Amino acid sequence: MLGPVAMCSLYIDEAVLPGQFHRCEVVGVSDLLRSLLIAAPSIPAEYDRDGRDGALMNLLLHELRELSPLPLSLPLPRHPRLARKCRDFLERPSPHDTISAWSDELGMSRRTFTRLFKQETACSFVEWRQKACLMSALPQLAEGHSVTSIALNLGYENPASFTSMFKRLLGAAPTDYRVQR
Repeated sequence: MLGPVAMCSLYIDEAVLPGQFHRCEVVGVSDLLRSLLIAAPSIPAEYDRDGRDGALMNLLLHELRELSPLPLSLPLPRHPRLARKCRDFLERPSPHDTISAWSDELGMSRRTFTRLFKQETACSFVEWRQKACLMSALPQLAEGHSVTSIALNLGYENPASFTSMFKRLLGAAPTDYRVQR
């Protein structure tokens, strides 16, 4: 994680939501689901299924079925030199880094680099780079930084190009994301 993180864990019997979740992933949480998650710990483990607590838990389960994954996982490669390069990039992300520059720095052909990167991260270099920039921007948005300053700090030519990338990956503009979250 980049920046401060708040977390809430919810443990549900797999039989209640069969096949719903196969791996750990980041999901969008609505205001309703957020409120239900806050209320859930005060509900006793043995609650009245026909009463208010049962209704809240049924609604919570219904909302969980509607969750949409967000593209916020950023796999790091196991290959030592490539992993080190990726960690360095996370400290100073830039939308201008290229496959050619990385492959030259790592002493690989472009083709070998591309194959290895995809094999190690399960995504293309460009996709990974964009996600890394996005993940760097999120804590800054949460801290109240302007979209313009974030875009320029990341090396985007202008806020519009940053906003376009942000919308494409998260489905909302950075300003909407800051207001909603």
